[in-house]
Amino acid sequence: MSRARVLILNSALGPLDYRVPHGMTVEPGSIVVAPLGPRQLLGVVWEPEYMPSEAEVGDNRLRPLLARADVPPLGEALRRLVEWTAAYYLAPPAAVLRMCLSSTSALEGARSVTEYRATGDVPDRLTPQRAQALERIGDRQGLIRELAMTADVSDAVIRGLVKAGALEGVEVDIDSPFPLPDPAYGAPVLSDDQRAAADRLVADVTAHRFAPTLLDGVTGSGKTETYFEAVAEAIRLGRQTIVLLPEIALTEPFLKRFHDRFGCEPVAWHSGLRSTQRRRAWRAIASGEALVTVGARSALFLPYRNLGLIVVDEAHETSFKQEDGVHYHARDVAVMRGKFESCPVILASATPAIETRQQVALGRYAEVQLPGRYGPAELPTIEPIDLIATPPERGRWLAPKLVRMLAERLERREQSLLFLNRRGYAPLTLCRTCGHRFQCPNCTAWMVEHRLTRRLACHHCGHVEPVPRACPECQSEDSLVACGPGVERIADEVALLFPEAKTAVVTSDTIWSPAKAAEFVGRMEAGDIDIVVGTQLVTKGYHFPNLTLVGVVDADLGLEGGDLRAAERTFQQIRQVSGRAGRGEKPGHVLIQTHAPNAQVMQALVTGEADAFYEAETEARRDAGAPPFGRYAAIIVSSEDQAVAQETARLVGASAPRVEGMAVYGPAPAPLAMLRGRHRYRLLVHARRALDVQDVIRDWLGGLDWSAKARVAVDVDPYNFL
Repeated sequence: MSRARVLILNSALGPLDYRVPHGMTVEPGSIVVAPLGPRQLLGVVWEPEYMPSEAEVGDNRLRPLLARADVPPLGEALRRLVEWTAAYYLAPPAAVLRMCLSSTSALEGARSVTEYRATGDVPDRLTPQRAQALERIGDRQGLIRELAMTADVSDAVIRGLVKAGALEGVEVDIDSPFPLPDPAYGAPVLSDDQRAAADRLVADVTAHRFAPTLLDGVTGSGKTETYFEAVAEAIRLGRQTIVLLPEIALTEPFLKRFHDRFGCEPVAWHSGLRSTQRRRAWRAIASGEALVTVGARSALFLPYRNLGLIVVDEAHETSFKQEDGVHYHARDVAVMRGKFESCPVILASATPAIETRQQVALGRYAEVQLPGRYGPAELPTIEPIDLIATPPERGRWLAPKLVRMLAERLERREQSLLFLNRRGYAPLTLCRTCGHRFQCPNCTAWMVEHRLTRRLACHHCGHVEPVPRACPECQSEDSLVACGPGVERIADEVALLFPEAKTAVVTSDTIWSPAKAAEFVGRMEAGDIDIVVGTQLVTKGYHFPNLTLVGVVDADLGLEGGDLRAAERTFQQIRQVSGRAGRGEKPGHVLIQTHAPNAQVMQALVTGEADAFYEAETEARRDAGAPPFGRYAAIIVSSEDQAVAQETARLVGASAPRVEGMAVYGPAPAPLAMLRGRHRYRLLVHARRALDVQDVIRDWLGGLDWSAKARVAVDVDPYNFL
């Protein structure tokens, strides 16, 4: 190739042509360094037929490429995925490509770092901190910062031990190979249902064909052990596997289960990794050495060399939908990557989304069911508590029956879980003297009180401020009152009711890393926790055989607002958290506190008649032409200047095309009218399923010219309507 079309990592520009200098060889997928004005940018060589350029430039005017990265080129399937994702979600191809090149240090040559380990020598000056460090480090090896965190001491203490000869440096290749999982290690004894399901999944892996399959099993049915058999088959064949998890906190428990089955941990990919860890993982994935990768949704865009299986665990989870940048849904993109790679895709869930169920009904996805729990475990009994007929005591949030059953579990030395999907102590703080409410200065949202950290926090932009002694409006002291409960408030109530109980609050504020999740799991397994008070973080992925009681504090919370998926999400969330109870030999019990025990979703949860609930919800969607029977796309206009945002929104709304089978609603101020200091307006496009709404929106917005102060974003298949 004497000239190359390059997609550079600049979302404002399309593909550009460059001259390939003498002695450099490139091909489609090659990662290169290209000049752009005075800058040097990364890019990927692309086929001109798939990435047409707006202006052809003569060979004599082309600038030469500067370098080619010494890594394998991005595969054809991944390049096709980039194009599809950009076209479907109306995103710049460069923004999608950036997710594929998410570790720039991985493109550099071989590197090494100095790690440290104990020598066995005890320094003459052994302070308490040094003794603690040596005891906790043991036979571990790592960077100074890592050892300091392990030992809970400062970096200076570790450096002092190095200087004293108690720790020695070791030169380590940061690209050292990962251990290879053994498919024969720790093979489980499967039930008949699990074996039949596993055989079907294994057959798809062996055939190396595109086969999307819903693995639909009740909580505790052993879905993970079942799809592990398909993973084992991919390992035997030398092919790579992706396992996507919805939460970073689930990674550590999953790694332990994987280690028990395959004898080593898989390659992890999530935002909690250091840059050197990301580099090592990226290079191992690109070379094909990393046979199994487990991670968050971004792991889907890594450059796997020989992909043989994709697993989306907890596939119903809304956290698979990316809300910033490229608004993609990892579940749907995973299916498309499986199609481009000609490999099977397993969607594992105890509460599949209606969109997935509809694909099964149409015959596009296969379905494998696990209808019962594994071994002697039985599904828990579920009972509603009518908060109108039997309310909690005044100033309390736990109904008398739930309190009695918590006491019984404590007497029997069994564990309990109280679920409330609301972080912090209270969702609203106001002044009882003048009525002032604390609102975020950057968002139209109330500040949430966090008593553990003594802060008021906005859960949308992250703004925090200390809780004042006096009302900022009327200056009255000791007049601030917390309204409504959060998990911290429920934990306080538990502490008052059962002062001897060991309680843990589990939210994204307390479990922010895989290591913290592992610590929580260890305490639960050791019996060091009696009562867990948690948010949706504890609804999935955890297996605690001694947890026998689940109390849902406010089952009606998820039904508030106008979200079309509100009932479905509530059903999924409560069904998932109910599944934490009775996973061992001891029977489980679930109490659901609600003001509407006769509501359809509550009745479905109590009776276990999921099919009837899903059928009614599906028919309601069909009647409304809502997804999966229709198409939605949100257009969000924002600006730091409210007048500019409003003017741009009116421009977009006034120029909306008249297309048969499509309606445009708005513009209107967004429910979150201000977010992170930007004023926001929304439009909603509702179209029939067969309409190519992306082409319509692309032509519509492409013909408009709005202020540089305004930002117009498109969210295809939105999950968030705020």
